[in-house]
Amino acid sequence: MDLHSAFPGIMDLKWRARRRLPRFVWEYLDSGTGVEATKARNRASLDRVGFLPSVLHGPLEHDLTTTLLGTTYALPFGVAPVGMSGLIWPDAEGHLARAAAAANIPYCLSTVASQSPEDLAPHIGPQAWFQLYPPKNPDIRRDLVERARQAGFKTLVLTVDVPVASRRERQVRSGLTQPPTLTPRLLAQVAMRPAWAMGMARRGMPHMRTLDKYSQGLTNLPPTAHIGYLLRTSPTEDYVAWLRDAWQGPFVVKGVLRPEDGERMERLGVDALWVSNHAGRQFDGAPGAAEMLPHIRAATRLPLIFDSGVESGLDILRALALGADFVMLGRAFHFGLAALGPRGAAHAIDILQKDIESNLGQLGAARLTDLPPTRPLSIAQ
Repeated sequence: MDLHSAFPGIMDLKWRARRRLPRFVWEYLDSGTGVEATKARNRASLDRVGFLPSVLHGPLEHDLTTTLLGTTYALPFGVAPVGMSGLIWPDAEGHLARAAAAANIPYCLSTVASQSPEDLAPHIGPQAWFQLYPPKNPDIRRDLVERARQAGFKTLVLTVDVPVASRRERQVRSGLTQPPTLTPRLLAQVAMRPAWAMGMARRGMPHMRTLDKYSQGLTNLPPTAHIGYLLRTSPTEDYVAWLRDAWQGPFVVKGVLRPEDGERMERLGVDALWVSNHAGRQFDGAPGAAEMLPHIRAATRLPLIFDSGVESGLDILRALALGADFVMLGRAFHFGLAALGPRGAAHAIDILQKDIESNLGQLGAARLTDLPPTRPLSIAQ
C-alpha cells in the first residue's frame, strides 16, 4: 500500500487512530483540561498566521537542516515527550526512538513514560533528550539525572508548567485510572479494538517503569492520580540553578509562556526555552502558545523550542516564522503509531517533511532561514 495515497496528512492518521484505539485510550491521547478552550486557542492562534506566496523563483533545492544547541538535525522538528506512550501502542517509546534516530531528529523520553531510560538506551540516537518532572526528594533527583546520563541522553528538559496535577475531565469521564485497570467497562471498549488488544496482550499493560525504583511505600493514590505526582514538586529558581550545575550538557526549561520568565531563565544559565502551554492539558485559561512566541522572542536571546497545537508542516513553518528555532510534536507521532503500527512513526515524519517542502515551494524559499514575514489572517480566511 502506498501510504501517501492512503494517509497523505496527519489528520488522516488521526482519524484512523481514533477508530483503532479503545475510547479511554483515545481520550487520554486527545484530551485537554477543562472545556478545552486552551486547546482550541492553540489551533486558532496558528490558523491566524499566514504568509504571502512568492512566484518566479524557478526550481528549488530544499535544505531543511537545523542546528540547535550545537547539534545539526536533518529536520526542524522532533518527537516531544508524552507520558505513558505505551498505552497508545505497545513499545511506543522504542518505535519512536528508533524512527527519530533513523531520521536524525531528537526523541525526548518522558519521566512518566512506560519505558525507562535504561530500556531505551539501545534505541536512542546520539542526541536523545530526557524530560524531567522535578522530583521533590533530592536523592531521587540526583539519581534520575544520573540514570539519564548513563543511558546516553544528552539534553535535559525540565518541565515547569505542572506545579499541581491537572484535572483532565475527559480522561476521568472515560474511566481511565493510573495505573490503567481494565474494569468491565474498559474491557468492553478493548473488545472492539482487536489490533490494540492483541498488542497489549503480548506486551502487557504499561506502567511508569522509570519510577518503579522509587515507589516503595507509596500507596492510597486517588484513582486519577499517579506516582509521579507524589514524587515531584513545583520547582524554584534555586532548583533550576542546581540542575544547571548538575547536568553536563544542554539544559532546556519547558513550559514558558511569559516573556519575563524567559529573562529569568537566561540569568539562570538555561541553554534554551521551550514555549508551551502543555498542549492545553494543564490550564484552560492560557492563551494560544503561538500568540506568545513573538513576545518571548523579543525578550530573550536564548534558542526557542515550541509545541502546542502543531498538526502539519505548515504549522511548523508558522512557529519558525514567529520566532521559534525548533518545533516538537507529540500527538502527531502517536496518531501514526495507533493508525499504522511501527511504520506509522516514520510515515508521520515523512508527511511533515513533505508538507514543509511543499509550503516552502509556495513561498519561494529554499531554506528555513528564507521564510518571509508572517501576515495575520482572520479565522474566516
